[in-house]
Amino acid sequence: MVGDRNTTEAEATDLDEAAEREGAGGAGPVASDPVADVHDPSTVPSQKGFDDAGISQAEPRRGRSRTRRVLLGALALLAVGLLMVGGCAWWAVNHYTGKVDRISGVFPTKVPAAAQPAPSEGGQTFLLVGVDSRSVLPTTGRDAKAPEWKYGAQRSDTMMLVHLPADHSGAYVVSLPRDAWVDIPGHGKAKLNAAFSWGGPPLLIDTVQRLTKVRVDHLAVIDWDGFKKLTDSVGGVDLVVDGADRHMNGTQALVYVRERYHLARGDFDRTHRQQYFLRTLLAKVMRPSTFSNPVKATEVLDDLTAAVSVDDRLGDGDLRALLWDNKEVRPGDIVFMNAPAKGTGMISGQSVVLLDSVAGPQLWRAMREDALDGYLESHDTDRLGATTP
Repeated sequence: MVGDRNTTEAEATDLDEAAEREGAGGAGPVASDPVADVHDPSTVPSQKGFDDAGISQAEPRRGRSRTRRVLLGALALLAVGLLMVGGCAWWAVNHYTGKVDRISGVFPTKVPAAAQPAPSEGGQTFLLVGVDSRSVLPTTGRDAKAPEWKYGAQRSDTMMLVHLPADHSGAYVVSLPRDAWVDIPGHGKAKLNAAFSWGGPPLLIDTVQRLTKVRVDHLAVIDWDGFKKLTDSVGGVDLVVDGADRHMNGTQALVYVRERYHLARGDFDRTHRQQYFLRTLLAKVMRPSTFSNPVKATEVLDDLTAAVSVDDRLGDGDLRALLWDNKEVRPGDIVFMNAPAKGTGMISGQSVVLLDSVAGPQLWRAMREDALDGYLESHDTDRLGATTP
């Protein structure tokens, strides 16, 4: 039983904000009318180029050697910010899909029929969750030593809806602000990340589905311990930060993706940092050279499969089918964007993100109809561009 929701929300979020010395989205001063205290976030123009990550948009040549074809793809999972599609040799796919940890009971039950979203008209949608458990032990993956969820102890700092279209042409990643002010079933209005703290995966999925009317087909969860291991397993990443090239190991990358206190657009820039890191990591892992050394390939795949937990509805056969269907998706085929927002404000003494009640439903409808490509052609979006803060 949950007590006073305002008190619980403050406990769930104030610890996080005090630990990180952050403010949500760079919100302005307290105002009695939250809508009047809205700051319009500058949008990032839609762009096709991904120069800063060194990713070419050109399709790989079809006439390559059999070895090159076998190495198409590299990643085996969807997680925190990691959408991993592809595979190396098929024997490895069979082997490693069986090593992915499963979480039972992640989907909500006893939800009224009117609140249940209909299946999408095409493709699949995943909810990717990065968990900040404040635990020294890993909470997800094969090496988990602590529970995936404990009441009030964990916050879903990173939440992304990832839609894989039916034609397997790419992927669409939409970041949901952790401080978005939303309706949480049974608790009233609160920040989105409180849903995971209060009720774990089932309450978070229920909240996201009611917000977007998009059916969540599968869930993937990773905590920060796994985040750091994934980065280190590929030798770190090279990012451009404030115009300067920087090489980051797992610990440094974690600081980079969690920073928002000193960013001009606060949480909006923070999610773009997460997306930029994800795109860069994908590009590095999917290089053929990553898997040319069998020892290195084994290390990378071991770290990937050990770090992530997925729902138990995603069986080994489902994972293999997912990899095969999306084997030609490259990082340049993945579109990253933020959920539409009007800006930030203050409500009940809390700094929050105010979602756009007009543009948001249009985006979610396009996702349900498997028509995001057309949506991007006709709408301005806060999309990851060629550079990030």
